[in-house]
Amino acid sequence: MGVLKKQLIFNETAFLAFDETMAIRHEFVDGYIYAMAGASEPHNRITMNIGFHLRASARGSHCGVFLSDMKFRAENGRFYYYPDVMLVCNQTDDNQFYKEQPCFIAEVQSQSTAIIDRREKWLTYSKVPSLRYYLLVDSLEKSVEYFVRDSQDEWQTAFLEGDEKLDIECENYHAVLDLNAIYEDVTL
Repeated sequence: MGVLKKQLIFNETAFLAFDETMAIRHEFVDGYIYAMAGASEPHNRITMNIGFHLRASARGSHCGVFLSDMKFRAENGRFYYYPDVMLVCNQTDDNQFYKEQPCFIAEVQSQSTAIIDRREKWLTYSKVPSLRYYLLVDSLEKSVEYFVRDSQDEWQTAFLEGDEKLDIECENYHAVLDLNAIYEDVTL
């Protein structure tokens, strides 16, 4: 029988100090710290493709596009995640190490992250008032499920299909994504 150990619970300050000194990234979920695994080549290409198209539309604007090294802070510091792609157009969201008011988040899923992205992260992300778009992008097959907050503040969901284009509109920002742009140069 193994030796029982008390599981450590961290506060936000302790997590941030810990995360700053580590070579690998960690996510923080209500007191618990979880190491993040590395990503595959398709995952990296998909992340870069989405970031590239969002950034091209953000040039010269106050919107920022962040890839997987920028933390997202939620619920007054109870949660810190590293979304694969995040678009922030609120100029007051100016912390250098984390963002709190994204209008767009994309998570590129693998077998090991799909359930967390779909349940745990979605429960947290869906409560963020500024968030308008959430994409779940499969890294194993060409499939993108997206969630869009409508004008009544309700979430609608669908799959991106064929030549369909998804218009991303946040404040004075506009970009377009489609399956070909998301999966460009990706071998599945």
